[in-house]
Amino acid sequence: MTKTRFLTLVMALALLLAIPTAAFAQRVPPHVFVGSVTLDGATAADGAAVTAWIDGEQVASTTASGGSYSLIVDQGDSSYAGSTITFKVSGANASESAEWVQGGGDELNLVASTSSGSSAAGGEQGADGAKGATGSTGPAGPAGPAGADGSAGSAGAAGAAGPAGSDGSAGPAGPAGADGADGGGGAVGVIALIIAIVALVAAAGAIMTGRRS
Repeated sequence: MTKTRFLTLVMALALLLAIPTAAFAQRVPPHVFVGSVTLDGATAADGAAVTAWIDGEQVASTTASGGSYSLIVDQGDSSYAGSTITFKVSGANASESAEWVQGGGDELNLVASTSSGSSAAGGEQGADGAKGATGSTGPAGPAGPAGADGSAGSAGAAGAAGPAGSDGSAGPAGPAGADGADGGGGAVGVIALIIAIVALVAAAGAIMTGRRS
């Protein structure tokens, strides 16, 4: 027995001895267990549940700390004398067992394995394990079926008329017209015009003379 476990057991027994005798007259001294805790070949983590069972019923519980435990099995109003105590670590059955003895104190190193399963009564839930690493992204799934065509929308209202456009630039000049027909003789025309003027003047003079006489 190591020094630390021995001191733990001595302290537990000393605590029991410090309880007044009057209390023992009503309650039977418990059985104290101390020792190391191993789960699946490794030291049990701090906080791992350590429980004691008699006839499929949990009768005591504690937690591991620093790879060790200290457990007090108090029979209370029941009678555990001569009963076999089995143990569990985080719900896994330990291979060790012990007989309950009034006022007993034992060092019992518990070795449990999850492969051994648990009793029919079921063990308590163990501490949560560490979160696993994020898995890699899976392949893309197949494309879903095409959706149904939507109904045709109604025609929109006509928009307002836009503003008048600016005047366009002047078009190019049209082609030159055809040459006109040749006029009459130049000299003959002038003479005829003079004669006509003279005739008009003579006629006007005659008219004026006739009115005076």
